[in-house]
Order: sequence, then C-alpha cells, then structure tokens
Amino acid sequence: MNASDLVSTPPYIKSLNGQVLFCYAVASLCACVPSDLHTEAVQAALAKYKERKMPMPSKRRSVLVQSSVEACTPPGETSVPGALCAEGGVYPANTHPSSSRTKGRLCVRSPASACRMLALSCVQWWKMMMLSFCCWREICRLMNVSILRDSKGAQFSLPYSQFDLLTPDAPLITDNHSAPPDVTGLSERSSLHAERPQVASVRGVSRGYNHHTSVMETADGVPVNSRVSSKIQQLLNTLKRPKRPPLREFFVDDFEELLDVQQPDPNQPKPEGQHMSPLEGDPLGGVNTWPPSLPAALHRWGTTQPKSPCLTALDNAGKPVYTLTYGKLWTRSQKLAYTLLNKLSTRNEPLLVPGDRVALVFPNNDPVMFMVAFYGCLLAELVPVPIEVPLTRKDAGSQQIGFLLGSCGVTLALTTDACQKGLPKAQTGEVATFKGWPRLLWFVTDGKHVVKPPKDWHPPIRDTSNDIAYIEYKTSKEGSTMGITVSNAATLAHCHALTQACGYTEGETITNVLDFKREAGLWHGVLTSVMNRMHVISIPYSLMKVNPLSWIQKVHTYKARVAVVKSRDMHWSLLAQRDQRDVSLSSLRMLIVADGANPWSISSCDAFLNVFQARGLRPEVICPCASSSEAMTVAIRRPPEMGVPPPGKAVLSMGGLSHSVIRVDTEEKLSVLTVQDVGQVMPGTLVCVVRVEGTPYLCQTDEVGEICVNSGIPGVAYYGLPGMTKNIFETIPVTSSGIPICDRPFTRTSLLGFVGPDSLVFVVGKMDGLMVVSGRRHNADDVVATALAVEPMKFVYRGRIAVFSVSVLHDERIVVVAEQRPDASEEDSFQWMSRVLQAIDSIHQVGVYCLALVPANTLPKAPLGGIHISETKQRFLEGALHPCNVLMCPHTCVTNLPKPRQKQPEVGPASMIVGNLVAGKRIAQACGRDVAQLEDNDQFLYIQDVLQWRAQATPDHPVFLVLNAKGTVASTASCLQLHKRAERVAAALMGRLNTGDHVALVYPPGIDLIATFYGCLYAGCVPVTVRPPHPQNLATTLPTVKMIVEVSKSVCILTTQAIMKLFRSKEAAAAVDVKSWPMVLDTDDLPRKKSPQMYKPPTPEMLAYLDFSVSTTGILAGVKMSHSATSALCRSIKLQCELYPSRQIAICLDPYCGLGFALWCLCSLYSGHQSILVPPLELESNASLWLAAVSQYKVRVTFCSYSVMEMCTKGLGSQTEALRLRNVNLSCVRTCMVVAEERPRIALTQSFSKIFKDLGLSPRAVSTTFGCRVNVAVCLQGTAGPDPTTVYVDMRALRHDRWVRLVERGSPHSLPLMESGKILPGVKVIIANTETKGPLGDSHLGEVWVSSPHNATGYYTVYGEEALHADHFNTKLSFGDTQTVWARTGYLGFLRRTELTDASGERHDALYVVGSLDETLELRGMRYHPIDIETSVIRSHKSIAECAVFTWTNLLVVVVELEGSEQEALDLVALVTNVVLEEHYLIVGVVVVVDPGVIPINSRGEKQRMHLRDGFLADQLDPIYVAYNM
Repeated sequence: MNASDLVSTPPYIKSLNGQVLFCYAVASLCACVPSDLHTEAVQAALAKYKERKMPMPSKRRSVLVQSSVEACTPPGETSVPGALCAEGGVYPANTHPSSSRTKGRLCVRSPASACRMLALSCVQWWKMMMLSFCCWREICRLMNVSILRDSKGAQFSLPYSQFDLLTPDAPLITDNHSAPPDVTGLSERSSLHAERPQVASVRGVSRGYNHHTSVMETADGVPVNSRVSSKIQQLLNTLKRPKRPPLREFFVDDFEELLDVQQPDPNQPKPEGQHMSPLEGDPLGGVNTWPPSLPAALHRWGTTQPKSPCLTALDNAGKPVYTLTYGKLWTRSQKLAYTLLNKLSTRNEPLLVPGDRVALVFPNNDPVMFMVAFYGCLLAELVPVPIEVPLTRKDAGSQQIGFLLGSCGVTLALTTDACQKGLPKAQTGEVATFKGWPRLLWFVTDGKHVVKPPKDWHPPIRDTSNDIAYIEYKTSKEGSTMGITVSNAATLAHCHALTQACGYTEGETITNVLDFKREAGLWHGVLTSVMNRMHVISIPYSLMKVNPLSWIQKVHTYKARVAVVKSRDMHWSLLAQRDQRDVSLSSLRMLIVADGANPWSISSCDAFLNVFQARGLRPEVICPCASSSEAMTVAIRRPPEMGVPPPGKAVLSMGGLSHSVIRVDTEEKLSVLTVQDVGQVMPGTLVCVVRVEGTPYLCQTDEVGEICVNSGIPGVAYYGLPGMTKNIFETIPVTSSGIPICDRPFTRTSLLGFVGPDSLVFVVGKMDGLMVVSGRRHNADDVVATALAVEPMKFVYRGRIAVFSVSVLHDERIVVVAEQRPDASEEDSFQWMSRVLQAIDSIHQVGVYCLALVPANTLPKAPLGGIHISETKQRFLEGALHPCNVLMCPHTCVTNLPKPRQKQPEVGPASMIVGNLVAGKRIAQACGRDVAQLEDNDQFLYIQDVLQWRAQATPDHPVFLVLNAKGTVASTASCLQLHKRAERVAAALMGRLNTGDHVALVYPPGIDLIATFYGCLYAGCVPVTVRPPHPQNLATTLPTVKMIVEVSKSVCILTTQAIMKLFRSKEAAAAVDVKSWPMVLDTDDLPRKKSPQMYKPPTPEMLAYLDFSVSTTGILAGVKMSHSATSALCRSIKLQCELYPSRQIAICLDPYCGLGFALWCLCSLYSGHQSILVPPLELESNASLWLAAVSQYKVRVTFCSYSVMEMCTKGLGSQTEALRLRNVNLSCVRTCMVVAEERPRIALTQSFSKIFKDLGLSPRAVSTTFGCRVNVAVCLQGTAGPDPTTVYVDMRALRHDRWVRLVERGSPHSLPLMESGKILPGVKVIIANTETKGPLGDSHLGEVWVSSPHNATGYYTVYGEEALHADHFNTKLSFGDTQTVWARTGYLGFLRRTELTDASGERHDALYVVGSLDETLELRGMRYHPIDIETSVIRSHKSIAECAVFTWTNLLVVVVELEGSEQEALDLVALVTNVVLEEHYLIVGVVVVVDPGVIPINSRGEKQRMHLRDGFLADQLDPIYVAYNM
C-alpha cells in the first residue's frame, strides 16, 4: 500500500527534522510541537469565552473542609476578594452584607442571592458569555438556546427546554418572599420546622388549570374547529393495541416516538478512500539456535552460562540489592517446581498437579522472587496467574481479582515472606480472606521453605505446545476482570517476534521501568530477556516516585542498550532533569515507549528529546509501540539501522476523527490532533483495520477503525469465557461485499487507528477510552489533554484526572473527575472548572455533563500510580465519590430530550362523547349508593338538635374518650355532660354576641373544643376552629392564628386560660400587637347557668361553621358549610362505615379542618358511637399510643393521617416483638383509613401493613380516603364493598392528560395507583376536561367533579373575591348532562370500571386520584406531578431522607434532605440530575441539599412545597450545598 491509497485526495509528504510528516493542507501546523500546538489551541479557544461567568455553587463552610486518605493540607482559609451580590454585581469583601461572618474565610452566598443573581442578571450573564456575534451564534448552536426579549426589550437566552415553560404572563421574579406565618401549626416531624403557609388572599390566585385559550369558541363553549375524524381514528387505533403491555422482555418501549432522534449531519465527513487490503509484517526469521521453549531457554543459559547476570533488583535508594544470575534462576526455579509438585499435599494427595493455576502475589520492588516463582511454575507445568498485592480489603478492583481467581480454580498463592507479613490478617493470625476471593493457601517461596530436589529428579523440558503457559489479568472498561490465557506456543512466537523486531542479541542490557507482572514489562523484562540471555535492570515504582531520574541514571551506569518506559516516566524525568547533568544516553539504541498508542505520548517524546538530545540521546532511538493484552505487541517502531523508512507524524482534524474519518479542517486550526506512528507491524503477523461496530467490514484507507491482528499462532483466549473469546479472538474480517479476507481468525486489539504511508501504523485511541456521544466518537485521553492544557499545575494534579462516560437518557455523557490541590481556593478551582468546560466545548465540540473535583489522594489508584477508571466511574454512579466541587452542565450536552409537547386545539366535548362511543367506552361517571330511609335521628336537620335529643334519650351514653401520651384516659364526655357544657358556653356568648357572629375556637385537641363548637351553634354563632399557637414557636405560629381570625372576621376568641396567658406574654407581643386581638373569652370556669333559649336557624341552608385549611400550594382557603351539608356529611359517613351507638372508633387526627374535624366533632354525636380520640401530638412522646389504644379497646374502625402512619412505621418498625409482648393485637381492625387530600401513598400503606402484619393487622384493612376543599369527604372505604384495587399505569400517559394506559407491574415507567376509597352514599363523581368542561371517557385523565348534598357552599374570604372562584362550587358540563350542578375538586384523576361487584350487585367503579392541579408543574408542554419526581429522587441514593420539588423562574428546583455525612452532599447532585433525566426527561436547574426536617410538613403529613420555596428564596433553609446546573 502506498501513500496515495490513504485518501482519495493524496496527502503531500515532506521531510521535517528527519521525519516524514503528512497532512492535507496546513503546512504551518506541522511545524508546531504537538504539546505547544494543543496548549495554544486551548488558550485561543478560551480567549473567546474570557468574559463568560457562571454562578458558583453555595456551600456550607463544613463542606469546604477537604478530607483525604493521606495527610494533606486543607485549603487555606484566605479571604475571597469579593462575592456576587443579589443583583449580579460584586461586593468588596469588607462591604458584603454578611462581612462580619465572612472576614478571613470564604464568602458563601445564600441560595436566595445566587438564585436571584441567576434570574436578575441573566441578561448581563448571557451577554458577557457571548461578546462577539459569531461566538453568540456558535454558543446558541452548541447550547441549544433561543433568544427572547423581556418586557423592556432586553435580549436574553434560555435553553429550549426552558423556553417552553415561559407563558405570556409568567413573571420572572416573585416579588414577595417573606416568611409567611403558620396556619396549621407544628410539623409532626420536627418541632423546630414549623409550617410556613403563604400569606395570600384566600383563593386569590386563579387555579392552574384555568388556562387562557386561543381557540375561538361558540356561545356554548364548543371550539369552532372541533373535528371528530382524527380523534376517532386515534381511538380506533388504540383498540388495536393490547390494553396491557407485557413485562420488560416482551415490552416494546415507544421511546422513539418521544425522544428527539438525533439526525445525522448531512455535512459530516465521510470516508472517500479505497478499501484497504491487509498489511503483512516481515516474515518471521527462523533461527536454528533459538530454544524450542522458554523452559528450554532457561535450562540452556542456566547450565551453559550460569554466572551470566539475568536480573538486577534495586532498593528505594537506587542501589543494587541483588543480581540474579541465570544459574541461580535455574536452580531456584527447579527447587520451587519440585516443592510445589511433591511437598504440598492435602489428605495424602498432592495439592497441585500439572495444569493447575497458581496465584503469584509479589510486590513491584521484588522482581527476583517473582521471576523465580514464574519460571518455577513453568518448570512444574503449573499455570502462573500474576496479580497485584492486596494491601487492604477495599483495594480498587480487588473483588474482581478475587472473582478471577475463583473462576480459575486457584487454591494456592505464592508470595514472599516480607509480603506475607504485610498482608491484612484475621484474628487467627492467618491472612484475611478478601471480599470476593476464594479461600487460598499462602506459600512463601523464600529459600528456607523450598526443598532441594533429589539428584534423579529433573523437570520436564518439553517443546512448545498449545497448553496454557500463563494467565494475565485484564480489567475491562466496565470494571470486570478477565483472565487472558496465553499458550506456550503463543508465548514463544511473541518472544521470537520481539527479538526480531527489536534486534535483541545475547548479553544485551535492558532497563525496565514497567510492571514486570503483565503486558510489555512481562514480555520484555521476563520472557524475551531470558530467551536471549539479556541482563534486565528492574526499576521499581517506589524508586521512581522518590527519584524520577533513576532509570536514566541506570542506563548511564550499566550502558544499557534498550530501555522500556512509559510516557509518564519521561515526563517525570523532565521535571527532575536539572538536578542531574553528568548522565549520557548515548548507549541507547532503543527507547521503547510502551504506551506509544496513547495519542498524547508524542508530547512527552518530543519534550524528552528536546532536553536529552544534548546528553547523547539520538532522535531515531525513540521507538513508540502499540500493544494490547489480547494481541500482545501489535506494532513497534524499528531502529533505523534495520532499514525501515523514517518515522512520521499526522496532523488530523478532531472533527473528522469524531466521525471516524481522517481529515484536516483548514478552516479550524485549533481542533486538531497530532499523532506519531507506532512503527511497522510485528514480524509474522497480518494486520487489518475493521469497523468498530457490527459486522467487521474492512475500513477504507481514510477511515479510522479497530486494528485486528493475526499472528498465525493460536492459543490466546479469555479463561472460561468462550462467547467473548469467539467475539474477540476469532473475528473474521470481510470485504464490503461480505467475503472473508482469509480463512485465519483475527484478534481484535481494542486499538483504534489506521495504516498510513510506508505501512506505518497510527493509533488515535483505545476502545476502553472511546466515548460515543450523539453518534460522534471522542477519546478520553484527548479530553484529558485538553483539561491539562488549562493551567493544570495550579489547581489539580497532572496525573490525577479521570475521564469516562456514563449512559444517561439513551446517550453517553462525558464526566471529568480530577483531584484538587489542597492549596487551591474555592473560587479559583471553580473558575478553572468553568474554563475546562469551555475549552472542551470549543476544541472537541462536545459538552461535558459533569466536572467534579475531589480532595487530594482520594481517587482509587491503579496498582502502579494511575487512576482506576472503572472504580472511579462506579463510585460516581453509586454516589460514593465525595467530591468537594461539582459542576453539572446538562443543558449544553443533553440534546436528545423529547420535543416539547405542542398543545393542540382541544377537541370539543361533543366530539369527545362521539369518540368514546366509537371506542366503546362509557362516560366516566359514578355514584355512591342511595341514601337509605331516614332513621330516628335523621329527622333532625341540624346537628345541634341531635345533641339535644341524645342528651334526653341517652344522657349517660359516653361519646368521647380522650387519651394522653401515657395511654390513660385524660377526659371523657357523655351526651348529657357535653350538652351541659355547650349550654354554659352558649349562655356566655348570648349576652355578648349577636346571632351570626363568627367565633374563633383556639383549643388544643380535646372535649373543650367540641363543647364550645356546639355552644356556638346553640347561641346562633358561626364557629371557626383554629390550631393554637405553639409555646416554643410563637413568632411563626401566632401570626397564623391572627391571620385566620382576621380573614374569618371573628369578633370573639374562645380559648383556655393557658392559651390566653400565651396571647398576653412578652413573646406574643413581639409577634402580634396585643391590642389588635378581638374579644378573648376564657371558657375554663364558666358559670353554671342555662342559656335562655336555643337558637333555631330559619333554614338548613344557613351557615353552620367555617372550615379553614392551608393547601400544599400555600393558599389559605376557608369554606362555608351549611347545616344541611353538615347533616348530609354525617349521614353519608354513618352509612358508609356502618356506625351505630354500640360501635367504637379510634381517631388519630387533628380536629381543626376537613374530615378530621368532622370525625372529631360531628359524626360521633350524629351516629351515637363512642370515639376514642388520640391527639397526634401525643405520638411524638409515645409512638405506640394509637395502636395500643386500638388493641386495648378492640376497635374495628380507625382513622389516621399519613404523618401518624409514617411515625408508626419509622418509630415502631423494629419494636413489633416488644409490642407483641405487651399484648398489642391488631386483628380486631376491620378498616384502617388514612385521611388525606392527595394521591394515596401506596408505598407507605404497604410498608405499614407489612410491618404490623405480625401483630395481626390484615393487609386488606388499610385503605385511604379522599376529600378536598369543596367536599371534605368524597371517598371513604367503609366497612362494606370490595377491597381497594391497585393498578399500574404508564407514568408518561399522566403527563399528557390523556387516556390512562394500564401496564403490568414492573414494566418501564410503571406507576402504582391505589383506589382512593369507595364513593360515599349520595355522592356523584364525573371526570371532566379541564379546558372544555366536557365529560371524558372511562380511564381518561381529567378533573374530578363532584355533586353531593354535603358539598361546601363556597369560599369565605375577606377580600370579596368569591366571584373569581364561583365555578369551583357551581359549574355545569358544557355538553351532555348540562343541568346537574357540580363542584370542581381541583384534583386530576380517572374512573375505571372494574370486574368487582359492589353491595348492590353492580360492577364497581373505582376512582383513582392522581394529584392536585394546583401543584402540577407545567414543564416542556407537559404536566408533571411533584410526587413522581420526588419518588424517583428518593430512590436514587440511600442517604436521601426526603425530597421536594418546585419550579422557580422556569427552572426545576429539587430540594433533598441528606440523612448522613455532609461529605455525601455533592454526590447527590449528579445522581439527582441523572434520575430525573432518565425517568422524567427533565433537566434539573437547581439542586439544594439540606438537613433532615427542613422540608415543611403539615398536620396531614403533606409537603408544603410553596412554603419551602419561599424559605429557599428568603435564605431560611441553611442549605448544606446549592448546585446550579447550567
């Protein structure tokens, strides 16, 4: 093959400094020193970005302290000159608002200031990043951004993923982020973190689902363009699909229709050359004097040249400690072979037989003992398996080595006495068994342990065969360790080839700096050297660390003819060469660079030559070589005296290489890669280049592929892996027409390269370092070199950078990890990181997904220095890397996100009904059973009349029993007692208040609250129950009480003496003006007098009470409950739960709002059953209180909240045995209902059932209820009817408000949903479209509408905004049944007809609540439920205790509670970003890591996400770390 075959456009070739250099067009580039060229390119690229600034992450000071495995100096606590202020400017260090705290140490910005800087200064930030228009356009292309204008005409940019989130009226900045007061009191998780409801007008913000629409509508609300044909066709198509996609192995994932498929660039370079033909090496010369095998060679030299030096070992001072002669090697190897075969036995049988595998565990500084052991095994016909010395039980990759030894059947390990003493020991004194290792017998090979063989015993010296000679371990890219078996024939053939290629002669001296246990160090320093009776000077790694010049000194001292080194050794020598001037390298005829296949070895070679040419080093002496564990040496540059063409260099376009094409781009002179040749192929081999993926087609001459080798000698394979052996060692390359090029199998070398002019082999990378990102190939070593060109020595250690790729969202993402110098400041390191990102972006045209800095000496080490890449990657993916700095850039490199959903004009409601009919689906409508005939107490229209009637009919019947934390009865009340106490309250009010006045009841949970409630009804007043302020947290909770009192227009407050004193305390005065309270009455000591006359409301539609509650979105909503609605609510619950006076129920709920209030204050009196009341606050001191009460009173029906259930699950999970010993038995429980206004938490309920199953709790007993502001009890499981059902739905279907697709459990994207209880008697439910208000079909996601006698009558607000939300309570369908009045719950859900039957014999309709509309996140045109994202995040790392998400300025913010060491805080950033991308196709904008208990939880156990957002923006969270994913 000649030079013109390389490409279709022939390159020109010219000589430069005695070397052949070829390129396409740019001659000036060729003259540059490669390292200088690349550094120049990086600096030029950075010059374009010099004004670009990124927001630094916020860090708590404790996280800044770096930990290290070895002792290292922590970062200096020097003052940073300035800190970014909220407006994007800079505070001088002494004028920063928090300068009193930050003098002398790093200024840590608050999340609020950093977030505000992100929003307020985005105009300046993006402008600074894009100074020139050309650069602006390029960055827009690379970062996938679009240009917007704000209201003032200023331009700014946002990534497309965020552009979709901007609505015309979406404000960029929230004006008020002050901490709102508390409404519902303390979180049951922590008394220190109170709820922070937003101070807002009640329902002052329109619902999230009342979006504006641009579709023209007719008078009756039907869109003009409603056509049914397309929708009907879609519905017909869905009928053809299986309703339940099967499990994963049969599951056809419709990912392709969702993701943005990367289209190939039409302008990308394509290979144009001819198809290459295989390249044949020189014939392997047959030398008659060569021994027939390696043992034969050892026998020859050991007997004929016994005093000839074989190996010289050095100590850490560089002094020779022992010279092994060939005679000594022969005799000592004989002794060991005899001992292994004859003196080691178990149960009178030899421990080893020929062919057994034996581990060789020798340190790098003892080559003599290793060589004796290796050849001893060969003489005994045992198979040596050289491995590294395991220093600790947690060595990187140690477990995989153990798996290799186990699979090889290794039972014996050979080692030295000193090494054996240094190994970790068990308590018995024996060597510890390492994790994953088989049980080994350790044998010390020192002289006193081996036996001299009898004179008549001789080891068998056979000719070469295909039996295994030795096994060399190799670690794959994924971290698994494989054993490569090398036969005796392959070993001998390789020694012959190396001898011929390198021109080795007898008696030569060779200096070996490499690891003698594997690869080139083994081939040259142990095998070929013995074949040729050479003298090896072995340089240990420990000596190189102390004296990097030691190998050069030994070349000079011993007049070595050959040296085998790596680029690293040459680089280290350059750093220390000034200390040594009297050395000469003139004796060298070959300086073999073992890692010459690394494209960046050329810089070390050139720099080394420039320095040492003056000391006798000739340019032609430098001989790079390419090798791999599978194919051994592939190519090596020959000395010029062997008559080979001069060496060459190639200047290649990185852009072309990323498409596997050899090009030089004349327009972009910065993105080039200069590589040197690795010489000619080995003698006796046939080499070709094949395509990397798929069928091994031969590459074209200008195409990069994987180099394959055929040596003609079989015998190399993976031990015990026949399938992988066939793929790697038995590849048959074929021509473009599919014809095999020959009948001999080839071995894949994992080297990527091409064949250049004069049959020179060029290597541009390795398969292990190959990263395929968006269809383009990048080499990890290239990225490392670019990172090192950005002022490396100041901030990170040069040799301590790892680059690898991780698979996220169906593509590879590049991760860069480096060890940070202890003296590098936080801000300097961050600036270096941002510059590295920019350099890689410009040079390689690829974005870095994550750049992390870790403390010095903490990355896992490879055996001889280097970084253990696969272990580093594993730690990154497991969240065990513990970085001290992280920069995530998903916006720039994740380009395959699904296309944002474009909302189509909705199909009209009429069309929807027709479509459902065509699809055979019924309208999604269901109702509870009919209300039964009126019973004795159902004649009363008013709840207070029921109390009076029961006080007369059953005066001594106990209706309430309150327990304290000790489990004893704190107070009780019979019907008559409650009536008398209510009369006293009414008498006190009638003299002071008017009929219809609103009265705030501020009481702790107990009988007083219930009695005063009925006292208000007796007096004709409207009661408002309010949670009392917490004595330890008045500043937050008291203003909340004040706000509810004001909003409800209460003219009087009824409370206890203790709380009244609290109102008047100094602490309270600091929070609320004492004079601003209305009249406050203490009801502890009311006079015993009867009210003159009970108030009789003129109509049941009169207002009975106000129910105030705070939604999870932070909106305070008060609803009006009429007397008729109150009675209807009690009647429905009574029928559903079959409540009668003989029943007992246990209630562990707060009694201030919703169904909790109704169960405490209303239902017991209406139904007459006894209620055992357990205040949830008491569970903080006695977690078993509720369950013990249920067991003690043998309760069949009980109610609780999610927070109570979580408290029991976490607090009692390990105490079930102790509870059983206390005779706690839950087998009596027939129904345990969780009261909630959210999607059922199926994981928590299942966990609760599983934990307490041992106490007799039936798994069928646990169920949920559903209520909301417009109707506090829509669903409730009750005691009759089928068990609650669970379905698995495709989570992606929920984002589109479409038909809910059911899938099997375990399918991708499956989400379990549990039925929210049975619909109550008298309640009708329909699913309606949120936009068109038309009815939807069965299993179609929409808003749940409810019609019921116990619906609330409207919101109560002081601001007179009822008209804004009138349709929440009084709305009608736009099509179909347009007469029924419905209330909109504000919750998304769907109805599904099941196969079960209810009590009436009809098929059961199950209601599944998906989530609140107000809480949904509108991102990328789709609707996300926070709980789904949070569940994924919590699952991503064991240390994440809780999570909450919200959006701010169109960024997704994820807050995680870290339950563990603060060291793990930065690990979570990448894991959180990964899992949200993988499972939800969203890019996380900000990750906030906080302490446990920071996320506010209300009394119902619901997360208060908007309060959390306000606290974050007001800088009240004290976060451990805040990361901004830019």
